[in-house]
Amino acid sequence: MHTRSVDSPPRPQHGTAARSAGVLALCSALLLTLVAARWSPLVSADRDISATTHRWAVEESGITQACRILTDWVWDPWTMRVLCAVVVVWLVVRLAARWTAVWLALAVTLGTLFQQALKALVDRPRPVWPDPVDSAHYSAFPSGHAMTATVVCGLLLWLLHRHGVGRAVWRTAVTVAVVSVIGVGLTRVWLGVHWPTDVVGGWLLGALVVALAVWTHEHRQPRPRPDTAAS
Repeated sequence: MHTRSVDSPPRPQHGTAARSAGVLALCSALLLTLVAARWSPLVSADRDISATTHRWAVEESGITQACRILTDWVWDPWTMRVLCAVVVVWLVVRLAARWTAVWLALAVTLGTLFQQALKALVDRPRPVWPDPVDSAHYSAFPSGHAMTATVVCGLLLWLLHRHGVGRAVWRTAVTVAVVSVIGVGLTRVWLGVHWPTDVVGGWLLGALVVALAVWTHEHRQPRPRPDTAAS
């Protein structure tokens, strides 16, 4: 069976990536506005949920320790970036897909810069507890862990789908990605270092970066020259 290269011309997507980016941009902008404006119902919901989960985290020390290991090692943003770097090398060495490798590295890098800029712009304080179970630095919104996991897992899933992997590999990859993205968000709230809307914002903004990156790859990648296309 012929396997299509990740740098081959894309199949028509009928604007799926563009439409997804538009919807995600609207949702992200709405949440960002409500968070920046300190909308009272949103703040109250954040505090109520966080207070409950923090009480559980203090009481359930075993679960809390497991969450710390997962969030600090397995799903840490640097773990995700290292995974991305490995895939970039694989794309260059094994598939000679240099443009896609550059695209992946730039998408993750620009996503990180976008995340840091939003943190500085919104400057939302993190939750403060008299008996913290973990600590974190810098501003709260959006969650860097949730956004980075969404960007990396989303882009890698898209590459796997484009490359045409087998059904078993695809299902395994989807399961791992979903568990990682949802799991890392839940650990950040459980450990009391993020408000729930920080995590939701990270998911939405991460998905927006993925949609924009996919649109860029589908519409801006170099086309093969006429003299090499028929070879």
